[in-house]
Amino acid sequence: MSLVSVLLPAQAAGSAELDGLAGWVVDVMEAIGAPGAGLLVALENLFPPLPSEVILPLAGFTASQGNFSLAGAIFWTTLGSVIGAIALYWIGVALGRRRLRVIVDKMPLVDLDDLDRTEDWFNRHGKATVFFGRMIPIFRSLISIPAGIERMSFLLFVALTAAGSLIWNSVFVVAGYFLGENWHIAEQYAGVFSRIVVIAVLVFLIWWVVRRVRRNKRKPAA
Repeated sequence: MSLVSVLLPAQAAGSAELDGLAGWVVDVMEAIGAPGAGLLVALENLFPPLPSEVILPLAGFTASQGNFSLAGAIFWTTLGSVIGAIALYWIGVALGRRRLRVIVDKMPLVDLDDLDRTEDWFNRHGKATVFFGRMIPIFRSLISIPAGIERMSFLLFVALTAAGSLIWNSVFVVAGYFLGENWHIAEQYAGVFSRIVVIAVLVFLIWWVVRRVRRNKRKPAA
């Protein structure tokens, strides 16, 4: 029996879009095995709309059905996370500080002092940022680019990325493994966490823009 035929009844209350995504993810894992889970996670790093919060629990569920081992699911998804992060790291390296400064200098509301402060902060806290950033939606992918721009030691970057990804991936793969057909419960909790992060980022951005506009308005009068 195909895993898709098991998943669809369990997701009857969900949306057709989620069913379609779940079915596609499982098809890839059934066709390629555990490396397929790694491939999907690598793609998720490059294309964030492909959610790891769906892929990882499904990898655990697929492992629970005997298609591959739990250890294999964790290994390959973590390897996929590292490969995707490395690709973004080298994009950051290719962009470089010089090009970034040119871009920032032309952006409204942002000046080079902001970039200098950000770079100083990253130089002080970059290790922790890369490690813990692997466990935060949105930042999980984006954090690799500034690491590349700042030329963080490549081996250190890979080690921190692997360690952070191993923790994040293991939590959701193991949850999917033991939840079985109820794997979507893990996805729902992760979805709530993701929405909280998105709202927090939006609130911060709005606050920052309002503050910067007010500061710029006061400049001529100074």
